Amino acid sequence: MGNLPLNEFDILYRNLFKTDSSFSPIKAKQPHPLDIYFTDEDLVFEVACTGLTKDDVKIEIEQDTLRISYTRDSDKEDLSNYIYKGLSKKSFNLAYKIASKYDLSGAQAQMDDGLLLIHIPVAEESKPKSLTIL
Repeated sequence: MGNLPLNEFDILYRNLFKTDSSFSPIKAKQPHPLDIYFTDEDLVFEVACTGLTKDDVKIEIEQDTLRISYTRDSDKEDLSNYIYKGLSKKSFNLAYKIASKYDLSGAQAQMDDGLLLIHIPVAEESKPKSLTIL
């Protein structure tokens, strides 16, 4: 039993009842496909928006929070002619607290080929500075 792989139940049991183990949560599936990464110049969000237009997606900035959402109109889609429906246009509501090192007031968004790109620049006061030696 020592080398057998653990399933989700085994991990849950171990974490709840064994006091000598540290908690190792099972990875939850991301609620909506996206990539978040940073460069030297900005923080970038790439959000999959297959079949959506820029008018369908709502982007809000409130203080230090970036919110990206889409609400599906369930009455809008006619499924009567579908044989198989694998692409889903589910509603989503994503919210991220953005560090003060980024300037949310300078954020820019664009939609290209079903991919929403949001660029949030590094704040000027957070960029590295050089000093001249006198």
